[in-house]
Amino acid sequence: MRTPRILLAEDQALLLELFHRLLESEFEVVGSVADGAALVDEAVRLEPDVIVTDVSMPRMGGIEAARRLRAILPASRVVFLTVNEDPRLAAEAFRLGASAWVLKSSTSTELVHAVREAVQGRRYLTPLVAHGNVNELPAPEDTEGSVEQLTPREREVLQLLAEGKLMKEVAGVLGITARTVAFHKYRMMETLGIRSSAELIQFAVRNRVV
Repeated sequence: MRTPRILLAEDQALLLELFHRLLESEFEVVGSVADGAALVDEAVRLEPDVIVTDVSMPRMGGIEAARRLRAILPASRVVFLTVNEDPRLAAEAFRLGASAWVLKSSTSTELVHAVREAVQGRRYLTPLVAHGNVNELPAPEDTEGSVEQLTPREREVLQLLAEGKLMKEVAGVLGITARTVAFHKYRMMETLGIRSSAELIQFAVRNRVV
């Protein structure tokens, strides 16, 4: 039986190396990239069996990269690694065809297990989200408004928030204050008719901002 071929995507070099070492004993790691755009290019070139990708990456988020690859490489399974415990984001990932959702705080054996499940065509959700039951994830909800209503700065803030960054981290990336980030966040919620932070993140995912 052919060894499953894995492509890794993670923008933190140390984590990328750790994931590579963890998986290479059981799988063939055919490549690794540090951003979403490179992930799309390398996946098309290598046609891996499984893509293990971070959700939050430069140039293009992991979910948007997976969305683009879904039509090109329908046979490639996608395992998401993230710090984000929001069940709505996980629900959106599975709706788009994800095979697994694993937290970076999970054990190393859980990641290996998730990849094994993906190779077998099964879905895996970390027990830390919705008790590990994909069927308990919330159904996607429609939101009013459209991304075109947002200013370029609001879109930048929204993307970073959807990638799991705290407001102070968004402030550091954009060179603005946390108070300004909060202003943009609540103005977006008012503009879009969104009632909670969770709904705002879901809006970002559904509208390919992340």
